[in-house]
Amino acid sequence: MKLLDVVILVKGLPDLNLCKGQVGTIVEVYEADDFEVEFVDLQGKTYALETFNASELMQIHYSPLPQIA
Repeated sequence: MKLLDVVILVKGLPDLNLCKGQVGTIVEVYEADDFEVEFVDLQGKTYALETFNASELMQIHYSPLPQIA
């Protein structure tokens, strides 16, 4: 995962008012596996900005991945 990738949460985090499947965008990369993710509503207003480990996120792919030989 890298800067500006679109990701989804793989588990709910009720203490942060975030549920499994919510969509966010990586806005900062801190370490190889630590990312700051921004969650924005349909009006463009940020409702959460939190740091996650890669194990808590799944990258969304909009096109087929290259085939592995």
